[in-house]
Amino acid sequence: MKYLEKYGYTPDEAKISSDIKAIAERLAENTTPEALKLCFSIMDLTTLSPTDTVESVTRLVEKVNRLPEMFPGYPAPASICVYPNFGATVRKVKKDPNVHVTNVASCFPSAQSFLEVKVRECELAVEGGADEIDIVLALNAFLAGDEERAYDEIVAMKAAIDKAAAAAGREVVLKVILETGLLASPDKIAEASFLAMEAGADFIKTSTGKVEVNATPVAAYIMCEAIKRFYEVNGRRVGFKAAGGISNAQDAICYYSIAAKILGEEWLNPKYLRFGVSRLGNSLISAIEGQTVKYF
Repeated sequence: MKYLEKYGYTPDEAKISSDIKAIAERLAENTTPEALKLCFSIMDLTTLSPTDTVESVTRLVEKVNRLPEMFPGYPAPASICVYPNFGATVRKVKKDPNVHVTNVASCFPSAQSFLEVKVRECELAVEGGADEIDIVLALNAFLAGDEERAYDEIVAMKAAIDKAAAAAGREVVLKVILETGLLASPDKIAEASFLAMEAGADFIKTSTGKVEVNATPVAAYIMCEAIKRFYEVNGRRVGFKAAGGISNAQDAICYYSIAAKILGEEWLNPKYLRFGVSRLGNSLISAIEGQTVKYF
């Protein structure tokens, strides 16, 4: 594979399995209030339902607004993630400027459309107030062996996002979803990781949360190793986002521990580490408070 050869990287499946087992054995001791609150601070609090409305999105944002009152000392989540047509609602209702507006785009979750449509959706998302945009790797090209087209699509969307962001006087973060559960092999996960980073991704993300297999520790480990290798070669830090099925505090600590082991302290903050979540917030609050809490 082109990028694996370029970066001199091949996933060592035996080592990955051994390391993940060791991480799993230490989850209890790594589950500290400090780690749980850090996990809370890197959440992209997400609602991506066909039944989303302006009213339901507003209620979610208002719960984020009330967090300092309801749970003093808790950090805010990193962002609120919604479909592009609700980006303006989030921006209007949210009170904390440090909580970003994240939109999924590129005809999420399948990315099955014309490139022109995907590019325009990205532009409209930025114009609507998005601080961050999560797009989907063109699996129809990548899995067919047309890596050049998959690369070119990311480049085109990145250019459109950057142009629209510059016109709005701000920067917008680009996350590329690899949909690792459909890539079938460690080599393909690594290859897609390098391709997305070379094309300009600020983050690489595991999954849409809309397929049968979403985030897994193995995929996260491989992606983090690719990020580390990319940084060693190019000197550019790329972020990692795990999404899909991360529903409890133990899951969060597992992915946090993988990033900590491979990438180190520099990545353990919202600038470079995220979780895409719809249910995790309540689990983290419950774990911190030591009792069941249903807030979100």
